[in-house]
Amino acid sequence: MKAMILIPTYNEATSVVELLDALAKLRRTNEFHFDVTVIDDNSPDKTAEIVESLSLDWVSILKRAKKDGLGNAYRAGFAQVLSNRAYDQIVTMDADGSHRVADLPAMFAAISPGKSIVLGTRWIPGGSVVNWPRSRQLLSRSGTKYASFALGIQLADLTGGFRIYSRQLLESLNLTTMDATGYCFQIEMALAAHLAGATTKQVPITFVERANGVSKMSRAIVVEALIQTTRWGINRRLRPNADKLHYVK
Repeated sequence: MKAMILIPTYNEATSVVELLDALAKLRRTNEFHFDVTVIDDNSPDKTAEIVESLSLDWVSILKRAKKDGLGNAYRAGFAQVLSNRAYDQIVTMDADGSHRVADLPAMFAAISPGKSIVLGTRWIPGGSVVNWPRSRQLLSRSGTKYASFALGIQLADLTGGFRIYSRQLLESLNLTTMDATGYCFQIEMALAAHLAGATTKQVPITFVERANGVSKMSRAIVVEALIQTTRWGINRRLRPNADKLHYVK
């Protein structure tokens, strides 16, 4: 198994260097084989240039012209990694330190053959969040519960972004027809994986609120997720077959 870890960035110069240092230590154990692609949206703080200056031969940079949403950044990363047959697992991971490298070994161990998705999950036994106020915890929990109800997918953390997708799963999806741009991209990908019949594993993780930089979460992102999830839920009930054809090749 060889994985590619995709890390989207926008003004994450400090935190992404710390993350790459932690990944380098895991990589040196020789138990886990992975490379990294930093997907930078033309960060004003020179994130891409700073990563380049590290001269790490296992880290590449996908430079994009502008910041236009998490979903678009990840889809660009998916397209690039799927063009290289060297990688059979694709990890998505935040740059801000909220996703711990320490949780990666357990997630790698949970990978199943064929079409599969491993979800780093906060809201199951063994999972937790650190330094989040109750309001953020309530928002995340309620968002997942609503999405689970609306879409008929019984998963405990539909909005989390710490995941491992198999190449077989991503190649079976119509990624270019997906349109979610904010954090509801995570919900759309979980829905697509469900419709594709992927094997799903939930692994407890500890989510740590970022220590540096500024959170990208906003009211607009929350509203987008609510509207999109409601629309997807209605479509699933009215046109289930058309819904599957939209996402699965």
